[in-house]
Amino acid sequence: MGEMIKNNTKDIVERMAFVQHLIDDIKALELLLERGLFEDDIVRIGAEQELCLIDEDYRPFGVNLELLDAINDAHFTTELASYNIEINLDPFELKGNCFSLVEDQLRRLLEKAAKKAKGLNAKLLLAGILPTIGKKEVGLDHLTPIPRYFALNEMLKTYKGGDFNLKIRGVDELFLRHDSVMFEACNTSFQLHLQIPSHDFVQSYNWAQAIAGPVLSVCCNSPLLMGRELWKETRIALFQQSLDTRKTASALRNQTPRVGFGDHWEKGDVAEIFKQDISKHRILLTKPIEQNSLEKLNNGEIPKLPALCLHNGTVYRWNRACYGVGNGKPHLRIENRYIPSGPSVLDEIANFAFWVGLMKGRPKAFDDMPSQMDFKAAKTNFIKAARSGKETLFSWCGESYTAKKLVLNKLLPIAYKGLHRCGVDDEDVERLLGIIEARTKGRTGEQWQVANLRKLKKKFKTDKSLVLLTKKMVENQTNNLPIHKWEDIHLEKVKRTPRLVKELMTTHLLKLNEDDYVSMAKAIMEWNGIHHIPVENDHGELAGLLTWGYLESLEKEVNFESTVVSDVMIKDVITISPESEVSLALASMETNKIGCLPVVLDNTLVGILSKTDFS
Repeated sequence: MGEMIKNNTKDIVERMAFVQHLIDDIKALELLLERGLFEDDIVRIGAEQELCLIDEDYRPFGVNLELLDAINDAHFTTELASYNIEINLDPFELKGNCFSLVEDQLRRLLEKAAKKAKGLNAKLLLAGILPTIGKKEVGLDHLTPIPRYFALNEMLKTYKGGDFNLKIRGVDELFLRHDSVMFEACNTSFQLHLQIPSHDFVQSYNWAQAIAGPVLSVCCNSPLLMGRELWKETRIALFQQSLDTRKTASALRNQTPRVGFGDHWEKGDVAEIFKQDISKHRILLTKPIEQNSLEKLNNGEIPKLPALCLHNGTVYRWNRACYGVGNGKPHLRIENRYIPSGPSVLDEIANFAFWVGLMKGRPKAFDDMPSQMDFKAAKTNFIKAARSGKETLFSWCGESYTAKKLVLNKLLPIAYKGLHRCGVDDEDVERLLGIIEARTKGRTGEQWQVANLRKLKKKFKTDKSLVLLTKKMVENQTNNLPIHKWEDIHLEKVKRTPRLVKELMTTHLLKLNEDDYVSMAKAIMEWNGIHHIPVENDHGELAGLLTWGYLESLEKEVNFESTVVSDVMIKDVITISPESEVSLALASMETNKIGCLPVVLDNTLVGILSKTDFS
């Protein structure tokens, strides 16, 4: 997906040629396996860092192209949203101080990006989901203006046959219908790569699936979306739903989502995994390919399998099989896609070491996963971990374990053995796995975010609380401390003057419909001690406003029990946008001699601002 793809699949001639290349790539892959041509005598690790760009108000800042131009470094590339970028780290051989090397390079590149970002009045943040993302930031005007992203969005919408539906239930609920794939852009991750010997690929892949749930449970860092507390790792639900092209009309037919965990333990070799993905998922993107992979292989060259790699880049398994060529030699990797970005660089590198140690320390009994665990138990573990994080109760080899007990007593010892077996420096092993142990006994990123947001909301409105939370996350990351050492926000030290309407407005609204009776409207206002109540029509649009003072003036003239709201409401309502300056809202109230302003975005009521909100 890093290539400059300009075409979707509507060019019939190109599509026909691409399909044949895809089939031939699989044949070439099978020949590479049969001839033992893979680089199986060395193990390398690699990673991709996705991150958020925010402005001086700690909100999404769409300057990725300008920032990339300023950085001018091939390690950096675009992401779907204009407020995200990605860093592709170099591969390092799994030995010695390799994790320190990854950490050092990541820190240098982040420091380089931060310096250039400062020149654009931007900041960097590592977060699974940026807390301050709102509905406005998931519009297509925030899509990075590169052809491949528009092509991807167009084809996914075509295959979906309608809007994308987002339904996530946690402590709060979020139900939305959206007309693009931009909700996927809310997710940022720290993607891990581990080179796997071709002869051990399926066994390693199945083990990666088995450990996914427990690993995720102590790495969660994405509990919030648009001010709602949802899953502990909301990215898992959000990513699947934001790219889900399955049609509800086919609900009775088993359909494999483009983003998913899988349906069974894998068998055979890596070619079988790719064959399944090609069989189950339609081609989204194509590109012209000059030379056939089989021809290259017959000429003694190692093919890059470009058609297979492009299609594979549009199938989003949480553990994804990957093919690559380096220094003229083909290799296979497992890409771990479920680990969120953040909370700190140290936490990310610790997550990396934990996962790699587990992968390389696999006990012999787990070479045959079906004999140890039912696949649906592993899949259930993963979904439960995304929902419940460190509070998950896991099923592991027929027994039940808390996340804490499973990680501390079963998995960490395996990870220690795996890293030592690979010759990783003792100092790094103790340092990084010690962070995992401390976090498992202490708090994860999502637990820190939720605890501090709840504290902030006791004093501030939701939007302002999210801004203050994000500000503290930036400060803590700058201090280079792992999450278990992060201090909580001290409310007495919080000083921030609200600048935008959305930081002050009330979002938990009581509303009326046009056909409600005035007697009910009066009662609702009395019961809840409010002086203003907005009125919506049957389409959910703002239609009018009722005020307590206006009702009192009508009491002797109108029978409230038989009169509907639409007959007496104020229809010429003065409104304001959530993005407007607070000073503009106050000036509007004073000029028009009104006590409140309904807050409207895209003809939809999203809040209300009254004079009491300024006190």
